Amino acid sequence: MKKLFLLSFVFAAFSMVAVAQSTEPTTPTKTEAPAPETGGPIMSLESNTVDYGTLNQHGEPLRKVSFTNTGTEPLVIKNARGSCGCTVPTWPKEPILPGASADIEIRYATNRLGKINKTVKITTNEGGDAHVIKVIGNILKLDEEKSVPAKAPSILSGGNN
Repeated sequence: MKKLFLLSFVFAAFSMVAVAQSTEPTTPTKTEAPAPETGGPIMSLESNTVDYGTLNQHGEPLRKVSFTNTGTEPLVIKNARGSCGCTVPTWPKEPILPGASADIEIRYATNRLGKINKTVKITTNEGGDAHVIKVIGNILKLDEEKSVPAKAPSILSGGNN
């Protein structure tokens, strides 16, 4: 009797597994991700990186990043924020219509020396994660020897200068 009971239990367990493996479509539950929406605004950046290259201290601080709204609804930039106060973005406040392009200006404080490794986060009405633009480059100190003329020998200095 025990063997018959065990055999029917194993058969029932395998039957439940087989039913659970069925390929019938199910209705989405709250834990499943919703299907992606079609349409809406889509910000397509020309580049995700702004490269200042190597420039001298107090060099040109302004760079631009172009973008296009490749979606079907107007794109609104809600906010743009640099990772520190030395990186300041300026963005269009009016909606960008589908198919239209615009620029985001990024101004970096070029009085700071050394490597640039900053980011600008852009929040739009697309929903989801913010767009991130990397700001990179290197700022070199002005070479004072090249900017000031060499001292000429004089009678007072003994001519050995």
